[in-house]
Amino acid sequence: MKQYNFDLVIDRKGTDCVKVDLLEERFGKKDLTALWVADMDFRTPDFIVDAIRKRCDHEIFGYTFASPAYYNSIIDWVQYKHSWEIKKEWLTYIPGIVKGIGFALQCFTNPGDKVIIQPPVYHPFRLVPQHMKREIVNNPLKIVNGKYEMDFDHLESIIDEKCKIFILCSPHNPAGIVWSKDTLIRLAEICHKHQILVIADEIHAEMAYPQFRHHPFSSVSPEATACSITFMAPSKTFNIAGIVTSYAIVPNDKIREAFFRFLEAGELSDGTIFAYTATTAAYTYGAEWLQQMRTYVMENVRTVDHFLQTHIPQIKMYPPQASFLVWLDCRKLNLTQEKLVYLFKDKAGLALNDGKMFGPGGEGFMRMNVGCSRLILEQALNALKKAVDKK
Repeated sequence: MKQYNFDLVIDRKGTDCVKVDLLEERFGKKDLTALWVADMDFRTPDFIVDAIRKRCDHEIFGYTFASPAYYNSIIDWVQYKHSWEIKKEWLTYIPGIVKGIGFALQCFTNPGDKVIIQPPVYHPFRLVPQHMKREIVNNPLKIVNGKYEMDFDHLESIIDEKCKIFILCSPHNPAGIVWSKDTLIRLAEICHKHQILVIADEIHAEMAYPQFRHHPFSSVSPEATACSITFMAPSKTFNIAGIVTSYAIVPNDKIREAFFRFLEAGELSDGTIFAYTATTAAYTYGAEWLQQMRTYVMENVRTVDHFLQTHIPQIKMYPPQASFLVWLDCRKLNLTQEKLVYLFKDKAGLALNDGKMFGPGGEGFMRMNVGCSRLILEQALNALKKAVDKK
């Protein structure tokens, strides 16, 4: 069995890398440790690079199509990881999950319609509908005994006839929650009853930790199947976000016909050579790499938790149940959000995502990306400790 090296530090500067090469533009400084945007600093696995290299060796990159091998790799992977038996006709390529959300809004809503989201949550869930003149309705997550839960009583109280779409983050970003099956079944009951379409962003699905089971929303009940579109991708899992490998799974005939017709009208469902190549390789050969990577990330999470409890008890980590994103509760530092960001950026030299960008409930929080070598992570934590000690 091959052992992968996640301790390797790779310099990403000069590669048009958002995470590093846009630091100065986004943060006003370029000499920061980049622990923000959600891609990892681990080398893309060799089986994906080899597949792309082999395809490049052909040296002709003409029009391409999704082969049976591409579809079968997705079908087999979803069955293997999630015990969900899907059909080829339910599948289509999409050029990115955020774009997919935009397409669904165009297809199924009109300006002035309402879109429900659950802050604190991935900020494009708010920004995309707002830019498209749809009204955002917040159904904030609630904290019960130190854990986030959905507030179904509040959800039912805010629904009216203008609510058309519910955007679900599963697993949840930034809080790293793997939703229970019972929670998703209850959500499906409510949305189905009110004829609300659920757009399930499940891009972090494969990165649920072994002790937690991810349940694809569309699979949890007949009601969920009847009212949803599921978006998935190998991009976060295998660190290939720049290749754009997303796809949609739509079991319901009526929803699928409308959505696929919309995509096909603009050739939006046509993927690229490298999207098909990378996806097929990732899902055919990726199980062992994923297991090793996830183990490394989980140890990084434990490193953060232990360090904070030992050295910076004013900052509490919400233990993630999936992915490489860590939600930090910094409220006991008693700083304004502006001063909190200043502490991390200007005092500690760290670039994290400002919790405020995730909407109501994000104030006093920061999101840390621990998909990096442990050496870099430990250096960052020590820099944060020094900054807090001098606060």
